[in-house]
Amino acid sequence: MSKITPEVIAAHQLTQSEYDKVLRLLGREPSITELGIFSVMWSEHCSYKSSRIHLKKLPTESPRVLQGPGENAGIIDIGDGNAIAFKIESHNHPSFIEPFQGAATGVGGILRDIFTMGARPIAVMDSIRFGKLDDTKTGIRNQHILEGVVSGIAHYGNCFGVPTVGGECVFEESYDGNPLVNVFALGVFRHDEIFYGKASGVGNSVIYVGAKTGRDGIHGASMASAEFTEESKQKRPNVQVGDPFMEKLLLEACLEAMKTGAIVGIQDMGAAGLTSSTCEMGSRAGTGIEIELDKVPQREPGMTAYEMMLSESQERMLIVAQHGREEELYRVFQKWGLDAVQIGVVTADGMLRVKHHGAVMAEIPNRALADEAPRYDRPHTTPLRTAPLHGPEVRSKDLLADLKKLLASGDLGSKRWIYEQYDHQVRTNTVSGPGAEAAIVRIKGSKTSVAMSLDGNGRYCYLDPREGTKLIVAECCRNLSTAGALPIATTNNLNFGNPERPEIMAQLVESIEGLAEACRFFEVPVTGGNVSLYNETLGTPIFPTPVVGIVGTLETAPPVGIHFPKPGSTVILLGGLGKPTPDELGGTQYAKVVLDQLWGKPPSLDMDYEKRVQATIRELVRSRAVESAHDLGDGGLAIALAESSFGTGGSSQEAIGADIRLDSDLAPELLLFHEGPSRVLVSATDPEKVFALARQNNVEAVAIGVTLESRLVVRNRDVTLIDSRVDALNDLWADALEHLLQDPVLVNTNV
Repeated sequence: MSKITPEVIAAHQLTQSEYDKVLRLLGREPSITELGIFSVMWSEHCSYKSSRIHLKKLPTESPRVLQGPGENAGIIDIGDGNAIAFKIESHNHPSFIEPFQGAATGVGGILRDIFTMGARPIAVMDSIRFGKLDDTKTGIRNQHILEGVVSGIAHYGNCFGVPTVGGECVFEESYDGNPLVNVFALGVFRHDEIFYGKASGVGNSVIYVGAKTGRDGIHGASMASAEFTEESKQKRPNVQVGDPFMEKLLLEACLEAMKTGAIVGIQDMGAAGLTSSTCEMGSRAGTGIEIELDKVPQREPGMTAYEMMLSESQERMLIVAQHGREEELYRVFQKWGLDAVQIGVVTADGMLRVKHHGAVMAEIPNRALADEAPRYDRPHTTPLRTAPLHGPEVRSKDLLADLKKLLASGDLGSKRWIYEQYDHQVRTNTVSGPGAEAAIVRIKGSKTSVAMSLDGNGRYCYLDPREGTKLIVAECCRNLSTAGALPIATTNNLNFGNPERPEIMAQLVESIEGLAEACRFFEVPVTGGNVSLYNETLGTPIFPTPVVGIVGTLETAPPVGIHFPKPGSTVILLGGLGKPTPDELGGTQYAKVVLDQLWGKPPSLDMDYEKRVQATIRELVRSRAVESAHDLGDGGLAIALAESSFGTGGSSQEAIGADIRLDSDLAPELLLFHEGPSRVLVSATDPEKVFALARQNNVEAVAIGVTLESRLVVRNRDVTLIDSRVDALNDLWADALEHLLQDPVLVNTNV
């Protein structure tokens, strides 16, 4: 009688057709261990079976790309023999079930992706999204998740000793039952220090190093490939438990072991644990791997082959070592107090062979697991959307009150409460950290620094996934350019709902195609990333949320900040005031916070004009022709003016405001709060230099006022729109998140 029943197949989240393919590949019925192995490797999280055919549309090559998609992290040449490895990964589902450990192990996993390539991690960023804090039904729960996630990120990064240098945090009803935790990491190394995850050399030894294997995280990858239900909260055993101090030892031991020359290939045990690391390394090299589970270091008694192969216990790596040089590696790991045990050997037959207590528990072709997973061209129709195409006639009663409400909101208020929990200066490489246009870290021993920007906008992508995604790429590149950096490469995290629903699959396809178009135009190839699907709870999907991380290079120099440095300087809007339509207001922070509505379409993007604006601001910053520079993004011109007035570190005592005189036919709500792209706010003592370069690049540059002490005044054709002391605005902004957390339901209803 068969032990693999339809119920067992369904419990492993395989369809009947997928199980039939397993039978064809094996030529027999699988063992329960083999079924578990197939279930994790063929999960959406590991196989990208719904997205892979579309991801091939992305540009992945440039003269700088040393390693593109397919390895643990992408690698980019940054000159002088130096390279950077970087990637972004999600830990969404675990962070809902167990916020602290879910977020902490998300950081641990992405750090291992970096140092398994041979790079030393030097920076982390995070893009996190939660449900609304001021919701009477879900606010308290969302606060619990936020506090757990931030604590988890801070704990792991701080203890490991890597700076968390920036990111973003968004609150939206769409994430009430499904928070997003996307973590980006970047490391640096020399070209001759790069390692790959390949099990090359028949007869070479397969060595397990790091922490012992336990029962935590079993079926974590397949759990991350399913929607949330009422039973999801019971899946705490599927969430891994991290130890950042162990990972720090593992980092140092691996980097030291790499210098011996005895390592042929190395890969971290992340999603799907020992299963993925063995079969993926074998598949990349066209070899087989035979392992003996009795030799695997275990921290719990009586573990089965199924449990050991599917465990996602943290802080573990798999090494393929040159035969005869094993002792060199053992000595290194012994020095750092870590287990290092030979558990297998590289074979010539291309099979993953798993033995336990002398019996063969699994025997599967590596390619069947890593390369022959099902690939679906899922039906896709029109992207899911219920928001109206046209919105209400917008007439503000009090524009200053509107600005205050925006500054006190969760999305636009200071994230000081979050980033003060992070150590963003450890290792002393940080040039610009949280709150800057882009995070910047110096590469010691060179004249080069690396800038990073991480961005997403679920509201715009919900209104139009293709155009919304293009805007995100433009925003990231503009952030880097405003910091003086040349954008050079991209990683991405695509967070979407259930791809089996054609209207959700349409969102994913449109977003990928928009990403491909924009990355190709801005010459920032995609070197890797992550796809997180099934982000739904009880059938309600999140907004389509692609998160884009772009890196760039610049010469190390004191940065030009976003704040007006002194009174008496000319304030210039590079790119012009813009020509938005009322329908382009519907996805803005103004529509969200002030009007509590969503409608219309994203702002229109002229990529050619955007590229010229970026080239202009890059040159202005590098030549020090401007004293401050701030990209116009969420909240539009009014928010950019306020933030530029708050002084370095957000101190109201250092506030330098501005007297702004506009001349526009736009309705005041549009003029102040539209979020059209291709605009940068700068201040300069010699405005002619700005105007000259703008004319040279055929970019509009408008003098809109002058900086002054203490007040922010905005007029349009002699009508006063905003008039306030800067310190009053700063106080609202600086304490916004703390006030929300003190009373997540009642605060911010009246400012």
